[in-house]
Amino acid sequence: MNLWSAGKVAYRSLRANRMRSVLTMLGMVIGVAAVIAMVAIGAGANERISAQISSIGSNLILVLPGSTTSGGLRSGFGSAPTLTMADARAIGRELPAVLRASPSVRSSSPVVYGNQNWSTLVQGVAPEYFEIREWSLAEGRFFTPDELDAASKVAVLGRTVVRNLFGEVSPVGEIVRIRRVPVTVIGVLREKGQSPQGQDQDDIIIAPITTAQTRLSGSAHPGSVGVIIAQAVDRERVGEAEREVVELLRQRHRIGSGQDDDFSVRNLSEMLAVAEASTRIMSLLLGAIASVSLLVGGIGIMNIMLVSVTERTREIGIRLAVGARERDILVQFLIEAVCLSVAGGAIGILLGIGGSELISRFAGWSTLISPGAVLVAFSFSAAVGIFFGYYPARKASRLDPIEALRHE
Repeated sequence: MNLWSAGKVAYRSLRANRMRSVLTMLGMVIGVAAVIAMVAIGAGANERISAQISSIGSNLILVLPGSTTSGGLRSGFGSAPTLTMADARAIGRELPAVLRASPSVRSSSPVVYGNQNWSTLVQGVAPEYFEIREWSLAEGRFFTPDELDAASKVAVLGRTVVRNLFGEVSPVGEIVRIRRVPVTVIGVLREKGQSPQGQDQDDIIIAPITTAQTRLSGSAHPGSVGVIIAQAVDRERVGEAEREVVELLRQRHRIGSGQDDDFSVRNLSEMLAVAEASTRIMSLLLGAIASVSLLVGGIGIMNIMLVSVTERTREIGIRLAVGARERDILVQFLIEAVCLSVAGGAIGILLGIGGSELISRFAGWSTLISPGAVLVAFSFSAAVGIFFGYYPARKASRLDPIEALRHE
């Protein structure tokens, strides 16, 4: 008997027991749908974290100032003003592995426009900062090196500040007051969203660092900077850039051999790689958990097929008695098992895609349907049908025709 004939016999058998066939497929439907939905949730989370990570910038190195000691207690890094504007310029110009660098100072300050006010982060930087952070403009322009040298009273606003002070009106050209200092708005930053730590990156005002030091912060150390942000030439040279920064600053700060650094260098790329690895592990874990339901569905197929063999023993005996070979019986029952699993897998794909969309819409979770995950889930469902259907099919094909005909 060829495959086409075996397929028709298998179809008639499944159709004759519709309710049992539907209940048998249910396990595969749930299994495939669960795999697709869980993998979509994991992939969506991974994409969202990747987007947050990329919003920070690429190949970043942070240089923090040193610590102070008071009464025998050591403060953390950043408590001593050991980094200067000259250090930042030297890092950006003298190191082959560093593409660009920007000093930065930060302070929290109330901002007033008309009868509206908002407390936000005011950050002073060099023009290179926007390229390092890969930050583009929604409108307006960035400040120039000449405005940096002149400590001009200009600033670029984040989208959150714009919404709270100006609503939907363009702020470019308007004047806001920061610590009672009038500052002209020259640009609006494109929205970046939350950082991996959950902070709103758009709740910020960015001004030239010279303006922030002399006019907006009132710092006791006007020449010092809070942090230096450097960008390596590429990802492979981040470690080299980190070593060059350490060597340069030790030389500039006249730190002798065996003495502790008065600064700290942190490689942000390593932290971001750990976050990406964590999300990948989470995706694999979700997929593995959901795959268990596929195995449960396969076991259900095997149980139902064994029951079917018992119920159809006399039919099998008649077919064997009239000349059917063991191979014909084996192929027929295997086709039935594969049809059940493949049909269940197809329905499960539709439910999984629909469920992912519903989760994204109503639960607010990011989901991403992966064609690879759909293909793997469908292929696995067919493989489960073959694997768990083989034993019942083999048992049916090896029945003794005489004993089968006697079966009641």
